[in-house]
Amino acid sequence: MEWVRGEIIGRGSFGTVNLAIPKSNSTQYVVKSAQVSNSFSLKSEKEILSELSIISHPNIVRCLGDSLSLESGTQYYNLFLEYASKGSLADQLKLSGGKFELSEVKNYAKSILKGLSHLHESGIVHCDIKLQNILVFEDGTAKIADFGLAKKVSNEVGGNQLRGTPLYMSPEIVAGGKVESPADVWALGCAVVEMVTGKPAWDISPESDVSALLYRIAIGGESPKIPGNLCSEGRDFIEKCFVKNPNERWTAQMLLDHPFVSGLKEEDQRPTESWCPTWSPVSRQLEEQLVSDRIPNWGDSNDWIIVR
Repeated sequence: MEWVRGEIIGRGSFGTVNLAIPKSNSTQYVVKSAQVSNSFSLKSEKEILSELSIISHPNIVRCLGDSLSLESGTQYYNLFLEYASKGSLADQLKLSGGKFELSEVKNYAKSILKGLSHLHESGIVHCDIKLQNILVFEDGTAKIADFGLAKKVSNEVGGNQLRGTPLYMSPEIVAGGKVESPADVWALGCAVVEMVTGKPAWDISPESDVSALLYRIAIGGESPKIPGNLCSEGRDFIEKCFVKNPNERWTAQMLLDHPFVSGLKEEDQRPTESWCPTWSPVSRQLEEQLVSDRIPNWGDSNDWIIVR
């Protein structure tokens, strides 16, 4: 595969994401690159995606191969992936004014569920489902991406292994439990709340720190607040995602049959109704604090040390 490195479109703890310009055809793709000495995460992602490519799925990003390159005296490992021209769901949420129409929430939730169901049936847990890791393509298709933290269920991970982004972590993961598919479903619930409200599922004060958040998740007896103005089917859907006991939490396949998403037509990718959440009154000062840089960016896993 002959290609030329284009502009940087993203950065991560592993390295950089660039547009890749092919020399032989017009199909644009992206390349995630890391120095070979720091390429464990990318190689792990390649292994997972190669296994998933045996039976490809329309809601999981495709891997197009890998390579080594020598650039300015440094050897890089490169992972090639299909290009999502519309960015991530987090990007789309910002462009939409901070919240999605209800029909969009349903469509995106169903797309994520389809991808998760395929992952879980293949014995793989994503471990970092969040809006930043769901990519949107030109035709509106949403696909699960970024498998750097994913694992095979058959691979045991000992206690106290935190994988993922704190705001999306399930109680059993924070408590040091086994990493299994129910953790992805909890994270999906957090993502749906964020799509509905435009804010993280957990109500965070500017004074909070990660330890306080992890305490609330694991042993504080709390669950993320479900938007009260959401339709009853939507509230019930999220409740099924937030069941504390992972053994009783609904699976991705079960949620695909939930009334909140089961009645959607495959071709329906556009909003069909006007819907706007009703916000609880907050002071102007608090509103500014909630959207300011003074709050740690807990939605970005790159700011956190991942213990493997």
